[in-house]
Amino acid sequence: MKTCLTLGGLLLGGVAVFLGQFNATAIPGEGDGGVAAGPDVIVGAIPDVARYAPGTYTGTEYASYAFGSTSCNIGSAQLQWQPNPSNLHPVIPQNAYRIKNGVIEQIGMSWVKHGFCALQQTLCGSCVPAGFGCPTVLGIGCSDPYTASLNGTQSDLKNRLPINPSTGVYSGTYSDPAAPSTLPSSLRERVAIKRADLNPAQNTGAIYVAECQYIHPEDAAGGNDDNNSSYRLFTVGSTWSTTLGYPMTLTGPTIQQLPAIFAWKTAHPDVSLKALDIAGDGRMFVGGRAIDNGNGTWRYEYAVQNLNSDRAGGSFSVPIPAGVTVTNIGFASPAYINGEGVTNAPWTATVANGMITWTCEPNSQASANALRWSTLYNFRFTANTAPAATPPSVTLGVWKAPTANSPATSVSAALVGPSALAVPGDLDGNGSVSGSDLTILLNGWGTAAGDLNGDGTTDGSDMAVLLGNWNG
Repeated sequence: MKTCLTLGGLLLGGVAVFLGQFNATAIPGEGDGGVAAGPDVIVGAIPDVARYAPGTYTGTEYASYAFGSTSCNIGSAQLQWQPNPSNLHPVIPQNAYRIKNGVIEQIGMSWVKHGFCALQQTLCGSCVPAGFGCPTVLGIGCSDPYTASLNGTQSDLKNRLPINPSTGVYSGTYSDPAAPSTLPSSLRERVAIKRADLNPAQNTGAIYVAECQYIHPEDAAGGNDDNNSSYRLFTVGSTWSTTLGYPMTLTGPTIQQLPAIFAWKTAHPDVSLKALDIAGDGRMFVGGRAIDNGNGTWRYEYAVQNLNSDRAGGSFSVPIPAGVTVTNIGFASPAYINGEGVTNAPWTATVANGMITWTCEPNSQASANALRWSTLYNFRFTANTAPAATPPSVTLGVWKAPTANSPATSVSAALVGPSALAVPGDLDGNGSVSGSDLTILLNGWGTAAGDLNGDGTTDGSDMAVLLGNWNG
């Protein structure tokens, strides 16, 4: 999973500036500043957006969109672009996100477009063409544009699930699963977004993010598959059309080689962002942020984006020190609506043994709402303590069973999390143990609400801790 995050001198005689694209800053600790060995496909630009008729599904009104994507081969070898039924071509998902109230959430996702031939253009610099016209190979340094209308053509869009994003291999047939009979045809397979998630009157100050990604077996085999997502911001117009939904306008440059979760950190620099690599599989990113509510409590927000892990995410855990009260526990994920055979069941949250843990259905349930590739899930809660000075380790559990090549069952990273109580028994966080803390403990009796010794239950042992630190 080697990542080359800059376009080096051999490739670029000069960087093209076209429709607002430029090179992204590198992921910390990565990028060698040169051309990747072997083929290396990236999203060089997200140049345009197409919109389609809105529709209502299960009582919710949706708008329908597609984003254009221009690929660049920034590696040192040609990239095969053979049409179906060959596996040697890229697949291209499109996603939409919203940053609101200090947190990023995914609000839409398409199926994947299967590439069929490649023009030999020069968006990212000098191009050594692989042929004339639209050959089935992308040359070294060359770019290939797919317009939004092409990426929104439903006959070219196929289900994401048969793709192994870690290897780039598509193992399914090219027939689609049956869509729900009540799903409007204009929404099917495109980037469907709830009208309420775009309505300017309901989303004051929101920042919107479009993202495209390329997955290719040759790119993955060369270890160049961690830089294949790029994003670009867009704005939403105020007038709803019954035939075209809200207008969208792409703004600013395409941020190359970074997935959309990096837009969260750009908007809020206090976001802590880490890469989680699952050996023998793929990469995810986890971000965290603590927001002071101004009343002695803090809101802890976490987002996990699966870039290209086939084994997917199945649980997420954050340490909770003994005595810390956790409320407003939440979860969010984008909706599957196209008949993919995936549930939209929210993950179950539990507070026990010094952790808060969200868990999806087990891997024995193939339809489980696991954190699959090219999706972002959210986890959140409120706690009555400020962030710990030394960040605790959050843990992402891997959903699919381990293999000989990929034996890990979880991956961890130091990220933001609540600190321990300054005074054991101080449940209201005011610096002393008094009657108000006793009230909290008694009201939480038999639950985790007043747990002071970390066993997950409020009982007599917690009462002993509280009374032992009583100072009125």
